[in-house]
Amino acid sequence: MAESAPLDMTPHDSPPLGRVLMVQGTSSHAGKTTVVAALCRWFANAGYRVAPYKAQNMSNNAAVTALGEEVGRAQAMQATAARTTITVDMNPVLLKPQSDRTSQVVVLGKPWRTADATDYYARKAQLWPIVTDALDRLRAAYDIVIIEGAGSPAEINLAQYDIVNMRVARHANAPVLLVGDIERGGVFASLYGTYALLTAEERSLIRAFVINKFRGDPTLLDPGFAMLKERTGVPTIGVLPWFDLRDLPQEDALEWAAPRDPALAEQAAPVLDIAIMRLPRIANLDEFQPLLLEPGVRTRFVGDAQEFGSPDLVIIPGTKSTVDDLQWMRERGLAERIVQHRAHGRPVLGICGGYQMLGEELVDPSGVERRGTARGLGLLPVRTEFATDKVTRRVQATTAETHALWSASTAQPIRAYEIHMGRTAALDGATVLPAAFQVTPADSTETTDDGACSLDGLVVGTYLHGALENAPLRHAMLAQLAERKGVALPEPYSALSLDDALDRLATVVGANLDMPAILHMLDLPAKRA
Repeated sequence: MAESAPLDMTPHDSPPLGRVLMVQGTSSHAGKTTVVAALCRWFANAGYRVAPYKAQNMSNNAAVTALGEEVGRAQAMQATAARTTITVDMNPVLLKPQSDRTSQVVVLGKPWRTADATDYYARKAQLWPIVTDALDRLRAAYDIVIIEGAGSPAEINLAQYDIVNMRVARHANAPVLLVGDIERGGVFASLYGTYALLTAEERSLIRAFVINKFRGDPTLLDPGFAMLKERTGVPTIGVLPWFDLRDLPQEDALEWAAPRDPALAEQAAPVLDIAIMRLPRIANLDEFQPLLLEPGVRTRFVGDAQEFGSPDLVIIPGTKSTVDDLQWMRERGLAERIVQHRAHGRPVLGICGGYQMLGEELVDPSGVERRGTARGLGLLPVRTEFATDKVTRRVQATTAETHALWSASTAQPIRAYEIHMGRTAALDGATVLPAAFQVTPADSTETTDDGACSLDGLVVGTYLHGALENAPLRHAMLAQLAERKGVALPEPYSALSLDDALDRLATVVGANLDMPAILHMLDLPAKRA
């Protein structure tokens, strides 16, 4: 496993600390991330300085801070909800799975090491002061810190390794809201069982239950609330209705990589078909979320050759394990279908790891992905060499050529970001290809080329994540595809701005939670902006 510099464990002074509130869940996907975002926006709108915090996140959906550091995508969204700037203190440990057994461990925004579970658990003692110092720094800078747990605090087989759930709550003496997902069924058993499996000290920190994703008349739940209160002494202070999250970036693919909402399907029959390869270690999948919302566009996640069909565009997304996922595509017949798709004159877009796969060769001299040399798809005359240093930066970009997948008439700048550990260049003696974008890093005025396009513009590779989240570029691409096919697209989906979507979320959650009870937990009066 790759070693790096030792962690900074220098002790810090302890200035006066702000209030804390923790949101834990009975399981993953109970709604912790959404509730934290809503509370961040509610408190920010009430005039408080508020910040999110999650000690340890596991996700290949990452965001890049202004300083070029990696954090969980969810914490970046929550920082926006809090009307503050994302920093590494809001997510000091990020685990990025790269195989069934190993993850890259990112500490304070920088890669620390690659570890399997046994090695990682053995190093939790090193990480504990890192996560507590980060929390304490946030508390020194903000009135309130809203802490998010991970998974469930009742994973008793892992309790001794905890640095994200009840150990954090104990460190901060944080009142805890325990959220249960009623859509999973057995919500009362989940809430009670989680509470019962905790220690007496931990149970004392559970100050309220919250039920999430409810559809129907909440008064039907009243007998259950009474029984929970009788058995635990803990009140239920809110029933949150099922909420349409389509305008909010989602942290995990499981929450949105599913059949389209029937209401969207009724808006317009699909005239374009886009196939995104469902790679095992897919990264930053949320950047495709806007495509799922576009009327007239069928966006599919394809896992084998039988599902491939005849798409109008194939997208090979980013991945934490480029070589392994390329081999996975070969084993399932997808690599062959993509090459045939290109031979039939249809476009292919590769992003980050997907761009690397489009080339002739991938070389790993330093063992970054623990492989030697791999053969690419051969759709672009480029070669990728993996490096131990990671490029993480925000950029501003413009489209580079009129014959790319999108027209240069969309030359207004877009915002995007890079997260990769490879360098890609043209093969010796190969024809120099047009770039996909011209990019300017956020911390520089120097403009450089990004990516490559085939001479006919049908194969495009780029290192830029988030490009398709920019509506003008996305709509220009879809218009090009529609023109090639000779079809007309309906009016594009009119998404709420992120700020408006977060305000709407905060309004709904604030109206369905007992906010005076939460203010009382924090010993805070109501406060207006």
